[in-house]
Amino acid sequence: MTPFETLRDLLLRDRSIRRFDGGIPVSDSMLRSLIELTRFCHSGRNLQPLRYKIVNDPEKCAEIFPALKWAGYYEDWDGPAEKERPTAYIIQCLDTTLTTNPLCDEGLQLEAISLGATSAGLGGCIIKAFDKQLIAESLQIPHNLDIRYVYALGVPAEKTRITVLEPGGDYRYFRDENDVQCVPKLDVKNLII
Repeated sequence: MTPFETLRDLLLRDRSIRRFDGGIPVSDSMLRSLIELTRFCHSGRNLQPLRYKIVNDPEKCAEIFPALKWAGYYEDWDGPAEKERPTAYIIQCLDTTLTTNPLCDEGLQLEAISLGATSAGLGGCIIKAFDKQLIAESLQIPHNLDIRYVYALGVPAEKTRITVLEPGGDYRYFRDENDVQCVPKLDVKNLII
């Protein structure tokens, strides 16, 4: 397998996971290793303004969970059941003493964390819809650190697959008859101008 094929395979496996094996913790060392990957990412102006809060204490995870909004396309689903909740979170924050505009850094670093988690057999979900104040208070995040994203992670307890998205088709993810989460993606011919 060539390095390109390896990267392609990793990207194919790296889907948003919303149900986890709540009985398997994610270690501090694993979380630190995932954050270390961000050191090697491109950074606009090389400013490196993002900081991370690691959360894997079960009590803190339970405090954070109600602040998160899960899977907006699943209208009748309030998120993972108690035994399917993430066992860790990585909270991405912007140090506003450095800048108020992280340029491209947020996405680049989240992708590195997500690919790293996938390669380690973990799964995660990048969450932007959350109660910022509740999380900041619970984790005692300093005021100069603006919470940008929450990355929920753990051992996946669901399967995912990519389906074909036709131009103008329904882009919303869904669960099929076998409870597999399906993620519609455009074909490359529809991406190139």
